[in-house]
Amino acid sequence: MELLKFITCGSVDDGKSTLIGHMLFDAKLIFTDQEKALELESKVGSREGAIDYSLLLDGLMAEREQGITIDVAYRFFSTDKRSFIVADCPGHEQYTRNMAVGASFADLAVILVDATQGILSQTKRHARICALMGIKHMLLAVNKMDLIHFDKNRFEDIKNEFLSFAAIFELDSLQVIPVSATEGDNVTSLSENTRWYEGLPLLPLLESIDVSREEQNSRFIMPVQRVSRPNHQFRGFQGQIESGAVRVGDELVSLPSRERAKVKSLYVGNWEVEDAANGQPVTVQLDREVDVSRGCVLSSDEGVQLADLFEAKLLWMDDHELVEGRSYLIKCGTKVLPATIFEIKHRIDVHSGKQLSVDRLMKNEIGVCTIALSENMVFEKFENSRTLGSFILMDRVSNMTSACGTISHSMRRSTNVFWEQTAVTRQVRAKQKAQQPGTVWLTGLSGSGKSTIANALEGKLLQAGRHTMILDGDNVRHGLNRNLGFTEVDRIENIRRVAEVAKLMNDAGLIVIVALISPYEEDREQARSIIGQGFMEVHVSTPLEVCEGRDTKGLYQKARNGEIPNFTGISSPYEEPVNPDLRVDTSQIELSEAISQIEVTLSDLSETSRQ
Repeated sequence: MELLKFITCGSVDDGKSTLIGHMLFDAKLIFTDQEKALELESKVGSREGAIDYSLLLDGLMAEREQGITIDVAYRFFSTDKRSFIVADCPGHEQYTRNMAVGASFADLAVILVDATQGILSQTKRHARICALMGIKHMLLAVNKMDLIHFDKNRFEDIKNEFLSFAAIFELDSLQVIPVSATEGDNVTSLSENTRWYEGLPLLPLLESIDVSREEQNSRFIMPVQRVSRPNHQFRGFQGQIESGAVRVGDELVSLPSRERAKVKSLYVGNWEVEDAANGQPVTVQLDREVDVSRGCVLSSDEGVQLADLFEAKLLWMDDHELVEGRSYLIKCGTKVLPATIFEIKHRIDVHSGKQLSVDRLMKNEIGVCTIALSENMVFEKFENSRTLGSFILMDRVSNMTSACGTISHSMRRSTNVFWEQTAVTRQVRAKQKAQQPGTVWLTGLSGSGKSTIANALEGKLLQAGRHTMILDGDNVRHGLNRNLGFTEVDRIENIRRVAEVAKLMNDAGLIVIVALISPYEEDREQARSIIGQGFMEVHVSTPLEVCEGRDTKGLYQKARNGEIPNFTGISSPYEEPVNPDLRVDTSQIELSEAISQIEVTLSDLSETSRQ
C-alpha cells in the first residue's frame, strides 16, 4: 500500500491538531479505548465538555495546559486506499525549528490558516520553509469557516492571496479547501454548508493525490554510513541507496578519493543478493581494497559535485545571530566537516520574497550564504538529490543544530583553485630546525599578562635553540589586520587570519606564540581546527579585578567612561575556555613558574604528536 508522508503547519492556534484529530475520529481510525479516553479527557478541557480532537495529537502536559503544539507529533494511520505518516507541527514562532524538522521528511504540506485572521507572517514563513525543504505539494486548509458563517467571498480572498504568494515556489500541486476542524466540515466528507465548493474533502484528497517524484538522477549513489569488518576476510560498506541501482560486477568509484573497484558481493540485511535499488539499505563488498570510510560516497560515476565552497539557502534556528566568519560543523549525507560562513549574500523577506542586503541573520530568518569547508566534500544540487543536497549546521561547542539548508550550486573558484604540493614539506623543515612545530595560543583578558608571558616564553625557547615567532594581538592590527575593527564580525575575521598565519608558520617549522584575547570559545575552536596538529591552548586566567587594577594601557578606564564600546570584560563578554591544555593565573604564580608550566605542557604535547 502506497505511503504518504505529510505535515500540518501554519500559524499558532490555526487548528492543526484539531483538524487531524477530527479526521482520525470521523474516519474511525482510532481504537475504542482511545475514543473513550478522548471523551473523558475532553470533559476537563477547554471546550466545555465537547470533544477536543487536538488531544489525540497533543500529548505533552505543557501542550494540553497551554492549548498549543510544542513538539512535532508523528502519527501513523491507514485507510483502505493508502497509508499515512503525519507530522503535526507547532505553529508558534518559538518552535519554528521543530516545524522544520517535520518538513524535512514530508512529501506534502497541509498548511492551515484561520479564516478569521487571514494569512499571517508565520503562515508565510512555514510555506517558505516547506518550499526550502523541497516539498512540491501543498494543500491550504482555510479553517474555522464556521466562525465566518462559511462566507465564500472571504474564502476566495484568502485563496487568491495565497495563490499569488506561492506562485514562485514551482509547486507540482496546490489546492485550497474550506474546512471547520471542530465541526468536521469538509474533513472526511463534503459539507452542506459549502455547496459552492467543488473539490474533494481533506481525507479523500489525501488518499488520491499523486506525490511520486520523477528520479532526477539515474546514477547509483550511496553515502557510506558504516564500515563493517566482522573478521579479517570481510570488509563491507553499509548505507542506504539514495538513487539508481547496483548489481554484482558493477564498477563503482569512491569519492572523494576517486579510486575504482568492482562490486564483489551485495547484502540486504543478512541475505546475499544480486542487485539492489533506490531506497534499500545495503552492504557493498568490493573486489579490492580502496580508501573508503564513513562520510565517503560510492557512485557509478564521478558526476556528483566535489568542492569546498558552495552557495546555499538556509533557515537560521539558533538564538545567537549568524554573522560572517563564524565556524560550525556541517553534516551533509553522512559526512561531518568544519565549515565557515564565508559570506551572507542576502536575507529573504518572508512576505514579499525580496532579497534584502544584511550582514547577519536572526533566529527564524531565511537567507542565502556562501559556505566554505575545511576540505572537499561530495554533494549535489538539492533539486537533484535531497540527501546530498541538504545539510545542517551544528554549533562546534554545544553540538546543537543551528541551521538547516539546501545547496544551490558550487562556486567556480572552489574547483579552479588547487593546493600546490611543495617539494620541501613541513616535516622536512621541522627536521632541519630540529624541533616539533606548533602554536601556543594564549587567551585571556586585557592586562592578564599574555604579552608578558609570550615575550618571556620566546626568550626561554630562543636560549634553548628553538626557532619561534610571536603573533601579538595589537601588533597584527598594525599591518595584516589593520582594516579590521572590533565588531563581532571583525573579531572573528581577526582570529581567523591570525590562525591561518600561524598555520603557515608551523608549516615553515616554527613554534608560534599567539597572544590574543580571543574571547569566544567557538572562535578558539575554529583556530584549533585551522591550525590542527600542535595547537596548545593556554588560558591566562588572571581575574578581571586584577587586570583592571593593572590597566597598563588605560583601556579599562576608557571602557568604564564609555569611550571604548565592545570592550571585553566590561561591555562585551569573555567566555572562559572549557577545557584548555593549561591554565595560568599571573596573580597567583611568578612569571618564571608560568613559563615552566607552559614548557612542560608543550613538551608533553610534542611527545604525544610524535607518537
